[in-house]
Amino acid sequence: MPADAPQRHNPDPNRLINETSPYLLQHAHNPVDWYPWGDEAFARAEAEDKPVFLSVGYSACHWCHVMEHESFENDEIAALMNEHFINVKVDREERPDVDQIYMTAVQLMTQRGGWPMSVFLTPQREPFYGGTYWPPTSQRGMPGFRDILRKMHEIWTGRRDEVTTSAKSLVEAVGRMAAPRFARMSLDEDVLRRAMRELLQSADRTHGGFGGAPKFLHTMDVRVLLRCWRRFGAAASASDGHTAAGAVRPAEAVARETQSAGREAGESLDVVTLTLDKMARGGLFDHLGGGFHRYSTDARWLVPHFEKMLYDNALLVPAYLELGQALRSDGSEEPRPFEPWPFRVVRETLAYVLREMQLPEGGFCATQDADSEGEEGKFFVWSEGEIDDLLPDEEAGVFKYCYDVTPDGNWEGTNILNRPKSQAEAARVLEIDPDELASTLARCRQTLWEAREERTKPGRDDKVLVAWNGWMISALAQASQVLGDDRYAAAAVRAADFILENMRNEETYLLHSYKDGRARFNAYLDDYAALTEGLVDLYQATFDARHLTAARLLARQMHDRFADPERGGFFYTSHDHEELIARTKDGQDDATPSGNAQAATALIRLGRLCGETDFVEQGRRTLETLSGLLAEHPRAAGQALLAWDALLGPSLEIVLVDGEDASQGDAWLAAVHGRFLPNKLVARRPANVSDDELPEVLRPLLEGRTARDGQTTVYVCRDMACGPPVTSLGELWKLL
Repeated sequence: MPADAPQRHNPDPNRLINETSPYLLQHAHNPVDWYPWGDEAFARAEAEDKPVFLSVGYSACHWCHVMEHESFENDEIAALMNEHFINVKVDREERPDVDQIYMTAVQLMTQRGGWPMSVFLTPQREPFYGGTYWPPTSQRGMPGFRDILRKMHEIWTGRRDEVTTSAKSLVEAVGRMAAPRFARMSLDEDVLRRAMRELLQSADRTHGGFGGAPKFLHTMDVRVLLRCWRRFGAAASASDGHTAAGAVRPAEAVARETQSAGREAGESLDVVTLTLDKMARGGLFDHLGGGFHRYSTDARWLVPHFEKMLYDNALLVPAYLELGQALRSDGSEEPRPFEPWPFRVVRETLAYVLREMQLPEGGFCATQDADSEGEEGKFFVWSEGEIDDLLPDEEAGVFKYCYDVTPDGNWEGTNILNRPKSQAEAARVLEIDPDELASTLARCRQTLWEAREERTKPGRDDKVLVAWNGWMISALAQASQVLGDDRYAAAAVRAADFILENMRNEETYLLHSYKDGRARFNAYLDDYAALTEGLVDLYQATFDARHLTAARLLARQMHDRFADPERGGFFYTSHDHEELIARTKDGQDDATPSGNAQAATALIRLGRLCGETDFVEQGRRTLETLSGLLAEHPRAAGQALLAWDALLGPSLEIVLVDGEDASQGDAWLAAVHGRFLPNKLVARRPANVSDDELPEVLRPLLEGRTARDGQTTVYVCRDMACGPPVTSLGELWKLL
């Protein structure tokens, strides 16, 4: 059958029909005799002396859908695959351990990677050839998948010694890269200073972000810059000429460094503000439905890859919250009482998440596809005529000007909504009162959103992944604290309860993925670490100690099941996990924080809040294993730098004890959360609760701290050394 001939679905499903992954189920009616990853496939490969073709992707991946349609639904290509290979399909979101290992192999072979990932393996799971997307026939300099299949069969049957030698060598290289050893280096404040300078050097001062196209979100990096702004801006003027190690330095050198650090700190805030503003005004952001797409294909954030990932939106929320807090600070004791624009972005992003990504049971879905009706981005783009038909003439003109809508479009003949001009600039050019413009645009967006809801929506991958949910729990909890909206905390509680009740085995160990009533697969390091930190944040939003108790159990399990007793840090898979060709230890961030850096962050924060110094020390030792990476390649270690900033301090443990009027405590907390205090931890003790009635997990922090004379009382501990109680907000500001 020619590659462009009409395709058909196999009426008899293959083995994937019994899987839970939406991605695997999409392939259940391919004519390919697919197996899920497991011993059955490799045993058959060994028995029949055939190589394995491994295909890895995920449901929101556009090119994964393309390769399926072109090749896996093609009867002729499927016949070749079934005759000469044992074919295995993997959802990278369900099995990130498998994905990591074979992606490393593909990158070693081709110097690039991506999805769909296509790898040929021996029956012993050893890779010997691989790549990413291949068209069905050779074109534009790319080899055709049909030709590759024939060539791999020829090599397997006629040049087996070469295959064996190549595979053994590749496995050794993968093993070295899977658990890299970083040099041990001393960590001090200079590590953050060097990171700040490297990030500033790579920043795009015109469009925001870092580097050129394609542009990724760099959420951890912008948060690092915000901490550098606070540390080296506000703190630079207070320098006394001593290094972090205590050595006295020449006054002239200190003055030069202080001046330079202060200037760079100011640039850091400027870069973060520009980056997050441009991202929120570009096509990367969904201006009608809220939420961010995955990344931008161009340098100015106009054309995204249209899929929406839960983790991207979860990780961006804290960045926008922190920028909003920073923008409210003008050096005065109290934050200025206005709603900064980043908070609007947070509200719109979380509105999308709660509306479209939270399941009735409480967990959050993984992704929303880029494609609908077979076309990438079709759901999200507009023609000028569609807008003219939906909006009154005058309002249509205003909307089209503000959102860059033209007859010819700004992408492939259609329009991706974006805001080239700020609200203030647009109001000035249109000669419209800014408040009136805001009202007009809000009406227009609502009208267009309602019309868009009638379109065929992109598919949704509704499996629940622990780590991604952990990040969203954290985001919602922080939003609840900063924005004072209890709905966010309530949604986070539902998600946490769902995971802890439905995604653990009989031994209370976490399971990684949940779909259609089935929780499956041993959880990975980032599952434990992200959920632990999410529960730490959730306690601070609700002051329900059960969240901390659960976090402490997870932290202990994480140490017992993942720790590397010889070299320190944590493996990505647990000690009882399936044995693969390599065991990974991830230290470098990609689109999400590395497992080791996330573990260090969670352990440091949990240890300080619970008064368990062992956790803090485990976090410190984990960072020490990454010290060479932090020092030499800080742009690959944003999350580890956030953890190091927290460990370096100053850290604040704030204990609020309610007086007779609990509403006063609420007001004080709102004031504290209005400021950018990135390394603060907050606990609350209700009035009339005796020491004996305190939850065990909080007793070290709360015991002996009582209200003075029935008034709201705050105890502030700095770097685990506590100061005297204060009973006025003015005194609290001085301590902070």
